[in-house]
Amino acid sequence: MGAYYKDLIVWQKAMELTQEIYRLAKQLPQEELFSLSDQMRRAAVSIPSNIAEGQNRNSSKEFLNFLSIARGSRAELETQLQICVKVGYLADKDILEAAQLLSEIGKMLGSLITKVRTTC
Repeated sequence: MGAYYKDLIVWQKAMELTQEIYRLAKQLPQEELFSLSDQMRRAAVSIPSNIAEGQNRNSSKEFLNFLSIARGSRAELETQLQICVKVGYLADKDILEAAQLLSEIGKMLGSLITKVRTTC
């Protein structure tokens, strides 16, 4: 099935992103503690979690399914960060590192999905 999930750079980047999102979520107003910040943390955690779970499944088809979920969580998180900027909770400069990681992860997931599809 390929590399152990901890060896996958996309998983490593997703872990970095998760740390950054936890840092950013702490900056949100208290009233967002159980709504937007919680959703952001869940979406961030979902990305490396689904990469890891999928890589440890028994088939390429299952791995593709989990990579697809990770890609969806990536898009969800990107949207949530944009909402934070639009409503004035965070500035563009605040989310710059997270946005760069999201872009990298998106490209890496796309490449990995293409690679896994060729093994199906």
